[in-house]
Amino acid sequence: MTDEPVPVTAPRTVSPYNAANILTVVRIVLVPVFLGLVVSSQLTGTGPRIVACLVFCVASATDFVDGWIARRWSLVTSFGKVADPIADKALTGTALVLLSVYDRLPWWVTLLILFREWGITALRFWVIRYGIIPASRGGKLKTMLQIAAIAWYLWPVPEPFDIVGPWLMGAATLVTVVTGVDYVIEALRLRRDARRAKGSEA
Repeated sequence: MTDEPVPVTAPRTVSPYNAANILTVVRIVLVPVFLGLVVSSQLTGTGPRIVACLVFCVASATDFVDGWIARRWSLVTSFGKVADPIADKALTGTALVLLSVYDRLPWWVTLLILFREWGITALRFWVIRYGIIPASRGGKLKTMLQIAAIAWYLWPVPEPFDIVGPWLMGAATLVTVVTGVDYVIEALRLRRDARRAKGSEA
């Protein structure tokens, strides 16, 4: 009696043309739309600023939705891993630069946040051969605070409530710096552990 061959399940192939990636592409497309709205309005008046703020909020919401869809239905792809963080940084970076260009936000705040955001993205790619640094709770809080602060600056908030904007941005900047340091420590630890494991196998 011979043993029956055990069927092997073929690895699941995830198409890059899925809902999560489509939302990521939508976010990328909305970046120049948002840019055009802000430049045309020059952050003056009420209607144009509201439209620009709504476009920014919708684009930001796709970040949370596409991530949830990708995890919920296992639709993580190589394209999504690369395009998603680029779309996020492009959107927030464009908003921060525009706020500084129109004297709504000090340039040092914009440059500090951009340095952290793009620096951590580069760091993730640097250690990707050793492992993936998952998004922490602090990182998610940072993202929410940045979105809330930018939206507050974009929306024509009347006095005295406009004072909330600088406080939100201050909190976002603080959490951005702290989580950036945490990611650097985690990346160095990941790299050190991977090298130790490789050395023990030799």
